[in-house]
Amino acid sequence: MKLRNVVAGVAGGLGAATLGNRLLAWKAGDLEPALEGRQKTYRWRGFDVAYTEAGDPDDPDVLLLHGVHAAASNKEFDQIFDQLAKTHHVVAPDLPGFGRSDRPPLTYSAALYTAFVTDFAEDLTDDAACVATSLSGAYAVLAQQQSGVFSRLVLVAPTGDTGTRRTWLRSAFRSPVVGQALFNLLTSKRSLHFFDNREAYSTEASYTERDVDYQWQTAHQPGARFAPASFVSGYLDPDVDLGEELAGLDVPVTIVWGRDATVSPLEEGEELAERADTKLVVFDEAKLLPHAEHPGPFLDVLLDELTEKEMEA
Repeated sequence: MKLRNVVAGVAGGLGAATLGNRLLAWKAGDLEPALEGRQKTYRWRGFDVAYTEAGDPDDPDVLLLHGVHAAASNKEFDQIFDQLAKTHHVVAPDLPGFGRSDRPPLTYSAALYTAFVTDFAEDLTDDAACVATSLSGAYAVLAQQQSGVFSRLVLVAPTGDTGTRRTWLRSAFRSPVVGQALFNLLTSKRSLHFFDNREAYSTEASYTERDVDYQWQTAHQPGARFAPASFVSGYLDPDVDLGEELAGLDVPVTIVWGRDATVSPLEEGEELAERADTKLVVFDEAKLLPHAEHPGPFLDVLLDELTEKEMEA
């Protein structure tokens, strides 16, 4: 009798989780573009990859690569996108598995994202400068090492190591009912607020409730848990020494860091810049996203770097 009760309880719990997952997916609805511009699709290895393009195509190209986390999308650049497009041809994809791009149930990897960055840059940009955040910074570095697709890199808190690989955790998040329920907890509005306050921004004034709403909505699209499942388990970390890779590049590199960053402390940026002999720009009162917290000063730095590149050309 007790075993029967346990089985009934588990079945009821799974049924409730399934219903809850479906209700949240229904509530999220279709995801609208986060950036204003020409909405386009890039077909790559079976993916439909969404990207937004703005500015005069005859102007110098700038590729914007958002960071990787459970609620990632190209909305990360909404504070600088329009202004940058006044002087440059700007292209900002949603990485495969994120935002408005396809999210099939693959086992996502660093190799996949490095290949995507390389192919996307080769096919849709010409001698582009690349602005990339966190793990995407590592993918941009590797793409440059392998194919020389960029003329300059501006890397915001780049990293190639987010922790130990944990196969069990990836499997847990990929499981059909329980995995979806776990991911829904990870990406609840309460959890998103917690992450934004603790890791992403130095002050609550740096983001709005609309930002959290978009994070929540993008994290509740069909298949949204599969790429983050590889991220939280360490499987999106490239197996390289990022400092060594940076030191071997043949293009100018600028590293940008928030002084108050916690998940990737400033000490890591200082060590990386020293090892690679690159310029380091530090923003006060900023954490992981100085381009979102201080868009005006960030644009000043970025445009100075891009102008320098264009004068050299």
